[in-house]
Amino acid sequence: MRLSDIPTPALVVDEDALHHNLAVMAEALPGRRMRPHVKAHKCTGLARQQAAVGHTAFTCATVGEMVGMAAAGLGHDLLLANEVVHPGQLGRLAELDARVTVCVDSPETVSAAAAAGLREVLVEVSVGMPRCGCPPDQAGEIAGLARDAGIEVRGVMGYEGHIVGLEDRDQRELHCKGAMELLAVAHDEVGGDVISAGGTGTYDLNTYATEIQAGSYVLMDSAYGKLGMPFRQALFVLSTVISSSAGWCVLDCGLKSLSVDHGNPEVPGTSVWFCSDEHTTVSPPLAVGTRVKVIPSHIDPTVAYHDSMHVIGSSEDVIETWPVDLRSR
Repeated sequence: MRLSDIPTPALVVDEDALHHNLAVMAEALPGRRMRPHVKAHKCTGLARQQAAVGHTAFTCATVGEMVGMAAAGLGHDLLLANEVVHPGQLGRLAELDARVTVCVDSPETVSAAAAAGLREVLVEVSVGMPRCGCPPDQAGEIAGLARDAGIEVRGVMGYEGHIVGLEDRDQRELHCKGAMELLAVAHDEVGGDVISAGGTGTYDLNTYATEIQAGSYVLMDSAYGKLGMPFRQALFVLSTVISSSAGWCVLDCGLKSLSVDHGNPEVPGTSVWFCSDEHTTVSPPLAVGTRVKVIPSHIDPTVAYHDSMHVIGSSEDVIETWPVDLRSR
């Protein structure tokens, strides 16, 4: 099958750009310095590519992703970077043939992990983003509760998600340093070998963390593309012009095939007017039947709209098709 044979809209991955991104990150953060976040691609086929360059520990966002990664034989060291309190979900994790670590940030999440029989945790600490995580000065207490329950505390986690997208590199570096100073306060009280933090936007700035949880770097999107990093755009939503008027044309991809929470997508050579459920309107008009590669503004939710991604070689042959097999998880 060739690129021209793929029904649209569809996810396509540029093989050369993908391998470039894998190699750049493997050189920058070799081995255990990098814990890729699979929520960005929800694809065990792509996770195997990451493992092949030495990144064998993974971050997950959901229990289902953890289960799917373990089932695919990628359970060497899985971190659920999220709080879960449902006993049935935590029980699934305790039964996995995998090394499982979960995050805790309260007495309730510690109790839930202990009741499920989970043996390893990280204390999640708030470092400035108003989401999960305990205050830094409470981290030691949370760790003590976990140890009292017979759970090993591997260390701490803090995500500077409010910083990773700042376009000014100096500002990203400055605010990342401030966030990690908060995490350092917590780590002094908690102990452990693991300091887990970071994302694509701070992968080369966060020198405090022992491991970085970057995800988007491997496929990229237009939001991260503005930051001047050495990663190439590897994933596109392949689309077809289905209608053309005097001043615009309409593509067959829209809100149900790409995410616009970080802004409109980009279509090189055109101006994107707006997206609706099944359509994207751009100008100037292109001929009906023209195929275009749309660059999404936010990779993670865009991938989750699709069942598969097609890896395309330089000759536009389809080399492989990977199921987005963690999508329903």
